[in-house]
Amino acid sequence: MAKITIIGAGSVVFAKRLVSDILRFPALEETKFALHDIDPVRLQTAEKMVQTIIRENGNKAAVSASDNRREALQDANYVINLIQVGMHESTLIDFEIPKKYGLKQTIADTLGVGGVFRALRTIPVVLDMCRDMEDVCPDALLLNYTNPMAMLMLAIQKQTSIKSVGLCHSVQHTTAQLASYLGIPADELDINVAGINHMAWFLELKHKGKDMYPALFEAMQDEEVYKKDKVRFEMMSRLNYFITESSEHLSEYTPYFIKDSKLIDKFDIPIDEYIRRSEENLVTFEETKKKIDNNESFPVEKSSEYGAPIINAVETGENLEIWGNVLNTKLITNLPENACVEVPCLVNKRGIQPTHIGDLPPHLAAMNRTNINVQQLVVEAAVTGNVDYVYQAVMLDPHTASVLSLDEIWDMTTELIEAHGERLPKFTTGRNLNRKSQAVL
Repeated sequence: MAKITIIGAGSVVFAKRLVSDILRFPALEETKFALHDIDPVRLQTAEKMVQTIIRENGNKAAVSASDNRREALQDANYVINLIQVGMHESTLIDFEIPKKYGLKQTIADTLGVGGVFRALRTIPVVLDMCRDMEDVCPDALLLNYTNPMAMLMLAIQKQTSIKSVGLCHSVQHTTAQLASYLGIPADELDINVAGINHMAWFLELKHKGKDMYPALFEAMQDEEVYKKDKVRFEMMSRLNYFITESSEHLSEYTPYFIKDSKLIDKFDIPIDEYIRRSEENLVTFEETKKKIDNNESFPVEKSSEYGAPIINAVETGENLEIWGNVLNTKLITNLPENACVEVPCLVNKRGIQPTHIGDLPPHLAAMNRTNINVQQLVVEAAVTGNVDYVYQAVMLDPHTASVLSLDEIWDMTTELIEAHGERLPKFTTGRNLNRKSQAVL
């Protein structure tokens, strides 16, 4: 009986999906779930939700819930991280303050100034969780779903001894999208994908041995296909390879798309998209809570998430291929080793085994490095307490630099640091440490 601890279990919709996936595997029918969340209402709702799934499926699983993280982690075999530090309140800060300076965003959870501050809020909490794991479940495998993926995984794998992998669904979802553009079944596509999270590249795209890139370029000429993915198709037309994350995400990882209103309109970029999603998530939680409180049934379809298959593969020894986010231990040889990369991984009883890729095409590696620069500086800021790295990370962000002057970047960053306050690391060094008082003088 595996013990699976879910941290941030109050993200009930996603937790529901993962729990349902796990209990579909015969080898995991007797799983012991331990749930943790800092919000007592969400924690109670999550516990009732898992109880309902167990009851409806007739499983022999069990569930417990605790507001004590160490207690929930005790003797865990697997830990699934779903936390969002600051929730909707912090999301609004990440959008509204930059907007005052003329900096618009779409998702703001992976890169950009929003991604920088989400990482700064989250890294200390995740590292503290890993220290608990080192004490009470040192051999557990951590499956991280929380964004910004690359920054969190870089911090975890550099600063802790915990076995870990970062999981995203962009490879699976994009493969399905590409199959739809090409008019072939997704399971018939042969792919080779590597890069960094949300900016990994379909290095190979084949169907029954045939290269499908010519067909994809042809499909892009269809206006109905092109308008579904304008930013990614535009980047493919320049770089010759398709990218794993959506057009709304990708638009803010580069300096090309959100710097003026004409480009925003031309590429149909949904400004403030994540605010709308965050508001919808709050409504969805309340609707789910009401259903659970009323003992209503809520069947869940099997998902394409990697979490449950990974746990099953480790438990049973079955071989599984996933795309995971791991430290670059010379896996991609023309990206820095002090970076998190997304590569194919073999999973079985030996755990997560990343695949050596070698060099990416040089222009793709160059694009990745523009994002890695920011990721590295944010992790340095969080683990060293040097606030200068925060300002420099924002300064080097491709989208931010395309819109704001250096003075505007410094003023905006100062305002964001003050607004997020105690949720950020305690900064102890750096020339910008007392910038506000210096500005008053």
